[in-house]
This record gives sequence, structure tokens and C-alpha cells, in this order.
Amino acid sequence: MKFGITIKPDISVERILSLTEQAEESGFQYGWIFDSHVLWKEPYPLLTLMASRTHGMRLGTCVTNPAVRDLTVTASLFATLNLISGGRMEVGIGRGDSSRRVLGKSPVTPKELERAVKTLRDLTAGREVQYDGQPTRISWATGAPRVWIAGYGPKVLSMAGRVADGIILQFADPDLISWCLGFVEQGAREAGRDPKSIEVMAAAPVWVSDDLSVARQRVRWFPALVSNHVVDLVSRYKPEELPSALTSYVRNRGGYDYHHHCEVDSDNASFVSDEVVDRFCLVGPADAHLEKLRILASVGVTQFNIYLMCGDEEQTLETYKRDVLPQFRTEVSRAAS
Repeated sequence: MKFGITIKPDISVERILSLTEQAEESGFQYGWIFDSHVLWKEPYPLLTLMASRTHGMRLGTCVTNPAVRDLTVTASLFATLNLISGGRMEVGIGRGDSSRRVLGKSPVTPKELERAVKTLRDLTAGREVQYDGQPTRISWATGAPRVWIAGYGPKVLSMAGRVADGIILQFADPDLISWCLGFVEQGAREAGRDPKSIEVMAAAPVWVSDDLSVARQRVRWFPALVSNHVVDLVSRYKPEELPSALTSYVRNRGGYDYHHHCEVDSDNASFVSDEVVDRFCLVGPADAHLEKLRILASVGVTQFNIYLMCGDEEQTLETYKRDVLPQFRTEVSRAAS
């Protein structure tokens, strides 16, 4: 299992770069950044700076979408960043949540997302496409970045199995991840692909502390974020098509204010129970984090991505560097030998 971080670009530019540098030095191999251009700073200039301040860390959006920018613009951005970074870019993409809904718009459909992924791949590889009926090619682009698709529902998950290099699952619940991967594997097999060739990311916030009450409060905003996707799923699928472990916790959900998206102590999270927090996030002492990481690895997770946005981010990186990553990697090495 590899490790990454995701930064919410609502902090200073210098702190974003400092955290990225610290994460790479601490042993994290991936650096991701949210893309919600109205709520927070534009990610692409920040990714340019992150590329200039790192050496081997792979970088990308977690996640962009095909609708808020013309797809040729997004392709040119990634192709340019791939040149700047020496081929270290990764495309995290989804249907669009906060960046669309804050504008009063809906996410794109799974079919639109699938078409966009193919077009994005072709454009960033320098291949010609028919774009709105016009032959279009970014002639200077070479080497398409890998594409990670974010999703929860059976349609997007199956589609990711057909076309994605990696899947982004925004929770750390092993049972729900296993449920999701069933659709990914089905889609992969239908497309003649080896399901094991698809990377699996579990993305969630963490808080290392012996005080579970404090830890849960720091990350309670995260299941509230996930609830936006769950409510969308409930509107599109029959109850029996979705696991109750995913849908039941949104029954008492009130309204959601996107202007307080991903905020610690936000009223958006008042409906989230401790049980849901414990399933979706990593909380407690370092040993508890190690145990859950072992379980995530056992169900097929190949990257654990910390949503580094709960406060005291520098200390979280230091604690993982000292108490979590070395022990986890030592265990993996012993098991392999």
C-alpha cells in the first residue's frame, strides 16, 4: 500500500507548499488537491508550484470533473503539468459535486464522465479526437497521465472497472469498499481487463489521539461530505440496490451548506453518529490506525490517502512519519519475505 495526502486549498499558498514538502519528506508518495474553484483556490497554479517543490511525489486532482472547464482546457493543463513535473501527474476525476452544486448545477452523468475520460486520455497523449465535430489535437502533448475515477454507485464503479487506471473511494469502511470493488471487478472483467491492474484508493481524514471524543469531532465533517453523494445515489437507485451501511445514516440529514463544505465543527455534520465516524475515518491511537490500515490492505486498497484538513496538519504528518508508516511498511516487508 502506498500513502498520499489531499490538501483543501483554503489555506495560504506557502502552507500548501510546506505541507507538500513535509509529506514527501515523511514518506508519502502522492500529493492530491481538491478542485472546487469557487469555494477554494484554483488547483492548477498550486499543482505547478507543488511540482516545483517536490522531486518524486506524484501529483493530481482529487478530484476534477469534465464540466466546469472546457475539456480541452483541462487536457492542456494536465499535459503542461506533466511536462513541468517530469511525468508525475495523475488525473483524479468524478461527476462533480461541490464545484457544480455551488453554482446550482448538477453533476454530469456516468456516460458523460466515461466519454470525457476517453477524450482526456487521447488529448493528453497527443492523439486527434473529434471534439464537437471538429478534429482537435494537442500536438505537443505526450504521455497521458493515469486516470483515477471517483464514485460510489454501481454504474460509475462498473464504468471505472472498464476504463480507469484507479478508483477513488471516499471512505475507509472495509465492508463498503469490498461492496464497491465488486462492481469495479465486474466492469473490468466485462471489458477483458484484469481487476488487479486497477489501483484502489481509500481517501479519508485521520486523527491520532487516545481521546476518541476529540478525534471523532475533528473528522465528523467527512461523513457529512460523503452524504451528498449518498443522497444522490438514493435518488437514482432502488433501496435494495444499495447497502444499508451506506444509506441509513443520511435519513436524519438536514440541509447542506456548501459554503461550509469540509469544515471542522460545521453544522453540516450534526447528524453524523460516532459509529459512522469510526467506520468512515481513522481515529484513535496509532495502533488503531495500523490495525485499520492492515484491514484496508487486505480488502484490496493499494493507496491510503489522508484528507489533511482537520487542523494541526503538520503534527498529523509527523505522527504518521514516526508512529504509523515505518511500522506498517516493516510489517508488509516481513509478510512478503
